[in-house]
Amino acid sequence: MKVEAKFLLFLAAFGAVVALLFWAVGLAPNYRTITGGGTIMLVAVGLLGLLPGGYYLWWSRRMTPRAEDDPEATPEQGAGVVGTFPSTSIWPFVLGVAAALVGLALVFGFWTATVGLTLAISAIIGVVVESRRGGIH
Repeated sequence: MKVEAKFLLFLAAFGAVVALLFWAVGLAPNYRTITGGGTIMLVAVGLLGLLPGGYYLWWSRRMTPRAEDDPEATPEQGAGVVGTFPSTSIWPFVLGVAAALVGLALVFGFWTATVGLTLAISAIIGVVVESRRGGIH
C-alpha cells in the first residue's frame, strides 16, 4: 500500500502547489474573475489525493509488507492469490439511478430528489448487507 499512498500524496502535493500558484496569479486584477473556481477545484484535487493517500499510508504501517512495496522483490514473491473480488451486484446500478434522479431534481423538482435519496440509502444498505453475507453465488 505504500506505493499507492506515495502516488496519492504526490498528487495531493501537486494539487496544493498548483492551486497556490493559480491563486497567486488570480490576485492580478485582470485575472480575478476567471481563477476563483479553478482554485477551488485544484484544492479539491489536493484533498482528493490527501484523504485516500493518508488513509493508505496509515493502513500500510499496520499491515505486513506486500511484494509490491519491496524494491528488491522478485516476481515469484508476488505470485499467488491476489485477493478477493466482489461478486456481481445490482446495487451499483441502483446507486447510479439514484444519483441520476437526484441530478434530475434540478430540472423537475424536489420530488425526484426524495425518490433518488431513498434509492441511494437503500442501495448503500444493500451493498453493506451483501458485502457482509458474501454476495450471491
